[in-house]
Order: sequence, then structure tokens, then C-alpha cells
Amino acid sequence: MRAGLDPQAVRERFPALHQEVNGKPLAYLDNAATAQRPQAVIDAVVDFYTRDNANVHRGLHELARRATERYEAARQTVARFLNAPDAREVVWVRGCTEAINLVAATWGVANVKAGDEILLTLTEHHSNIVPWQLLAERVGARLNWLDVDDNGCLRLDALDQALTERTKLLAIGHISNAMGTINPVRDMVARAKAVGALTLVDGAQGAPHLPVDVQELGCDFYALSGHKMCGPMGIGALWARRELLEAMPPYQGGGEMIDHVGMDGSTWARVPHKFEAGTPNGAGAVGLAAAVDFLEELGWENIQAHEQALVAYGLERLGRVEGLRMFGEADPARRVSVFSFALDGVHPHDIATVLDAEGIAVRAGHHCTQPLMRRLGVPATTRASLYLYNTTDEIDRLADALGTAQSIFGM
Repeated sequence: MRAGLDPQAVRERFPALHQEVNGKPLAYLDNAATAQRPQAVIDAVVDFYTRDNANVHRGLHELARRATERYEAARQTVARFLNAPDAREVVWVRGCTEAINLVAATWGVANVKAGDEILLTLTEHHSNIVPWQLLAERVGARLNWLDVDDNGCLRLDALDQALTERTKLLAIGHISNAMGTINPVRDMVARAKAVGALTLVDGAQGAPHLPVDVQELGCDFYALSGHKMCGPMGIGALWARRELLEAMPPYQGGGEMIDHVGMDGSTWARVPHKFEAGTPNGAGAVGLAAAVDFLEELGWENIQAHEQALVAYGLERLGRVEGLRMFGEADPARRVSVFSFALDGVHPHDIATVLDAEGIAVRAGHHCTQPLMRRLGVPATTRASLYLYNTTDEIDRLADALGTAQSIFGM
């Protein structure tokens, strides 16, 4: 499909999209929460359980050998996707939440001290806030915040002032899950490095929408979740520079993460297995690799071109809905197809109910970004998040249904 992305042809590869909800064709516009899975990913998971189901790294029999080979081949695939220098820098986790908690509980506890600062932004997901709050409480560090403007965009003009010699870590989202804004991560990472700070990028929304190159970004840690990029739930990856992983203490104790266990102490397995205690999600890793292959088959240029067309159309079409206030970046080139909005006189939950009756799935709430919602002065927003299989016709359905909500609930 490298000659261009045909969303109708892509849709045919996603079984869950071929259904009706409340008697209407499903318009699935909740992709920032979780994407749907193509048949290729479903088949990869089923094939693993049907043919190769065994515990990896633990047996000499044929099934264990095949399971281990597929598990480690999946690690190689994710390393290629991230342009990681070494596949051993990729640690399997349940998703971004666990990846960030792993860094906070290992690198953070070992390196962040009383009086140090961790710089976050007001656009962060709770998964990139709460682990740092717990760490700060534990070691006596302080959280610092980069503000946003009234539209929810980062105040980059205030970044250099927020970064100080006490800043130990800058933790930022690649793309805002609530606003869809693409943050200038490479520039922010470089500015953090200038004061000696390390950087963690929450790629939960970045990895599904953009080709990721951790070497070009220059970050120290990058986290991704499989289920947001057409992969299975319960699998994700943490990438970190090898020297950091080598110096970090283990995250959890148990099988697989050890080298030798004695009555008086233990020694640890080599990176990355030092951080992968217990029976791993082998099928999830295989499914995530299949998702990466699927996205690369479609071609990132095609995916991005299609999304940019959706952004441009969505901003124009939704902009014609009376009483609608859109949040986020105004420049279509600096956002993905996530539309977060408020409708005069209509609560976001009422909007979502009306849309569901029309077969349109969206998210209404604070989107796990309560500090951002408070800064914007709203209790919640409605979020329509589109992906590579969505169409302009679905945006038209969304706009028409918002008109219906306005007529029912509007003042």
C-alpha cells in the first residue's frame, strides 16, 4: 500500500469495524484510548497459542525453542521500529504505565535525591505524573511544571526558565492524548540536556502516529503501549540507553531475572532480562511485532498523509458546528487526528450518550489529564480520536450528531 493509503481497503482488515451499534454502522472514534486490531495481529496471537505455546527461556523442547525464538524476534522488530542501537535496550512491559513506573522505581530511586527537581508538563497523562509524585514523596524531591496557554498548548517560551541545575529529569509526552498536539520533543530534549537533565518520553500516542527514532530524539527513555498501535493489550516496551539499564537495579524479583540465587543473596541476569521477572507475555510480544509489521507495510508516509487529511477536514467541518470550542494546536501540521472539544450548554457525557445512540464511539471525561482540565477551566471535554482506518464520512456523521446533541440539550 505504499502508493497511498485507501482507508476503505484498510478497514477491510479490521474485523471489529464490521458491526452495527444501536442499529447504525460503527464509527469507532476512540483510538486514543485503544486502537482496533487488524486480522494479521489477531492471527499472530492465535497462531502462537495454537502452535508455539510454551514458556520462553525455560525449556529445551521444541515448543519452548520456537516460543523463545518468536519472543526474541519480536524484540528485534520493536528495536528496529524505534531505531534502537541494540535490541537488548528493549525491555518488555505491560505498557507505558508500567514502563514509567519501572524507571521511577529503579533509576529514580537510585538517582533522584532530596532537593532535586522533576520537570513535567500540564499536558501529561496521569501515568506520567503519579509515578513521579510517588518518587518525589519517597526521596524528598520536587515536581516542577511547564504551563500551557489557554488553548492547551505548551508554553515553550517558559521551558528554559523551568529547567534549572536542579532538574534531574524531564518527562514529557510525545503527543498529548487529550489535545492531539505533537510536542517538539527533539528540541525539548536538547534543552534539557543542556542543564544535565535526563529525559523520558511517553510515547503512548507517539508510536501509533509517527515513525520513532530514539537516536534522533536524543532521549534517555522511551515508552510505548502495544494496544494503541494496533497490537494486543497488556504488552508494551521500554527503551533505555544500555548504560542506564546496566546501572539500574532490578524492578521485580523472581524467575528469569536472576543469574544465581543463593541462600544469602542473588545475582542478576543480563539486560534486558534483569527487568523481566516471571512468565512473560509471549503472545503479546508476537502480536505487537505483527502490529509493527502491519504499520510498516502500510507505510508511515501514507499513514501520516491520511491523518493530515483527516485533521484538515476535521478542523474545518467541526469548526462549522455552532457553539463548539476546539482545544489544542491550531496548525494542522502540528497535531494528529485527535479532536478535543466542548459544546456550549451540553455536558460532555450527554454528548457521548447522543453519539453512542448514533453508533459513534468517543471518549468523554478528563482523559486522565485532570491538571490540564483544571488549567483550561473545564471539568471535561469530548474527544474524538481518529486513526488510519477512519474516514471523512465519519467526521460528517460526528458533526451531524453534535448538531443533534445541541438541539436536544443546548441552551
